[in-house]
Amino acid sequence: MDTQAYSTWLEIDLDAIRSNVRAISRRTHAMVMAVIKANGYGHGALQIARAAIEAGADWCGVARIEEALLLREQGISSEIMVLGYTPPALIPEAIRQGIHVAIYDPQMAKAYLEAAQKAPGRLKAHVKVETGMGRLGMVPEKAAEFLAEYHDHAKLEIDGIFTHFARADEPDVNTTQEQLARFTALLEGLRQRGLLPKTVHTSNSAAIINFPQTYFDMVRPGIALYGLTPSPESPLPSEFRPALTWKARLTSLRLLPPGHGVSYGHQYKTQGEERIGVIPVGYGDGYRRVPGQQALVRGQRVDVVGRVCMDQCMLQLDSVPEARVGDEVVLLGVQGSHRLSAEDLAACWGTINYEVVCGLADRLPRIFLNA
Repeated sequence: MDTQAYSTWLEIDLDAIRSNVRAISRRTHAMVMAVIKANGYGHGALQIARAAIEAGADWCGVARIEEALLLREQGISSEIMVLGYTPPALIPEAIRQGIHVAIYDPQMAKAYLEAAQKAPGRLKAHVKVETGMGRLGMVPEKAAEFLAEYHDHAKLEIDGIFTHFARADEPDVNTTQEQLARFTALLEGLRQRGLLPKTVHTSNSAAIINFPQTYFDMVRPGIALYGLTPSPESPLPSEFRPALTWKARLTSLRLLPPGHGVSYGHQYKTQGEERIGVIPVGYGDGYRRVPGQQALVRGQRVDVVGRVCMDQCMLQLDSVPEARVGDEVVLLGVQGSHRLSAEDLAACWGTINYEVVCGLADRLPRIFLNA
């Protein structure tokens, strides 16, 4: 792999994605919906979709209809579901492209059915049930009424029902069991009335780890698909592997005298003569403007010093005298015996690993390994 043309780049190991999908399938014995919203959690939606499907994923899940349509344009033929809101104006295109949408409000369904008259065929939909997330969904009683009203409708094919857990990453909290009890009571009532849709799904990544009773017909791995842990309380099993590495190239190395300011505001000043390096990475790439960050150079941890700029940041390299311009620098990943994980960056930034990878800028080249 030749990376000489890049100053900073992401390497995404598609074999890690495939391995993670297979690990989920072995664990759950259920269909897998690979959740690839937000550009595949920053990894590259199209390539992640292809790798996941190659490994046995049956569905792709996205947040917005625009993401689903782009996947169709790029040749993804698997089942695709929009887990969030779909504008009624795009319902005819959803029908034409065979994209499943979420319905979580009866008034939404009426708007969708009006729009559906503009395209031949039936709209495929899954009903979302509110069981305790407090976000989107019909309460169970309304969901039962809705399914009875639209059973075998000429323009609406309800082929799924689902809910979403608010605290599945906290296995010692009772919230998930309470949500599951509400949902299973609804399912039993629907089953008795012959109204139960064919596909039931509830499990996000954390539920896949912590709550095997939630697997049903299909699971919806998001963060685990990329080998990243859902939360400190829900670590991934050892067979899961992170897929993403973030690298940059050392583009400058200077010996600065004592008392010399580094970067905007001179918040960092050299104590003595210091070797200061520059890498072409900044907040324009999604690298936060916060103190206390580190990078890996020649297999050693070094400090990021001075304010992070839009396109560059500086490294203190006294501890790595052998460093040279052109060296690879790792911002997220492994070099030598050291690792900087998305969780490490999240802890430094005061956020979660989801936000770290989803915030990686589109301008960062993505190199896909084992494609």
